Amino acid sequence: MAALVSLVIPVRPAATAKSRLAVDRSAEAHSRRAALAAAIALDTVEAARASLSVGEVFVVGSLAEPVAGVQLVDEPGLGLLVAIAEGLARCDAAAPTAVLLGDLPALQPADLDAALLGASEHHWSFVADADGAGTTLVVAQAGLPHSLRFGVGSAEQHSLAGYAELDVPVTSGLRRDVDTLEQLDELTRLAREAVVRLGPRTSALVQ
Repeated sequence: MAALVSLVIPVRPAATAKSRLAVDRSAEAHSRRAALAAAIALDTVEAARASLSVGEVFVVGSLAEPVAGVQLVDEPGLGLLVAIAEGLARCDAAAPTAVLLGDLPALQPADLDAALLGASEHHWSFVADADGAGTTLVVAQAGLPHSLRFGVGSAEQHSLAGYAELDVPVTSGLRRDVDTLEQLDELTRLAREAVVRLGPRTSALVQ
């Protein structure tokens, strides 16, 4: 059996996260955006925590409510890469380490189990988002440092940095990150067609 993975999930505070999910500048739209951001993060973290392949889980930032078995780490406020580094510094040095983005509301524990099993065959590996340009997960085996490239074109950049791309179906919740209303609408449509299954909190807000 592969070693349990130490997992880091960066999560921005719901009050300021996911600005592109607001339909306009009204107070009502921003309230809904904040509720969606909180729901998406909680659904992602709970699915990750339920993965049989994951050991310790560190959330760098904040959650709208506590999740059992998850350790919160204060967000340094210096950007995504610094936040991730803060979480990785707390990971078990004897375990594989992974970074999962916190905006995957259709993630299922089995999605993550399958990807981490595939990752065990590589020194470094990553999962691209549904568009193929971004990255939703990176994994490094025990004792190996990360060379993170999150940002525009991160999938190509992670590949150039030596991360092997894992073969994950495009319909997998692990590849369906949500940054825009268009992505949320597409994911909602896929959920209605039973292609994916949304987490309970996100589902309650969109279906």
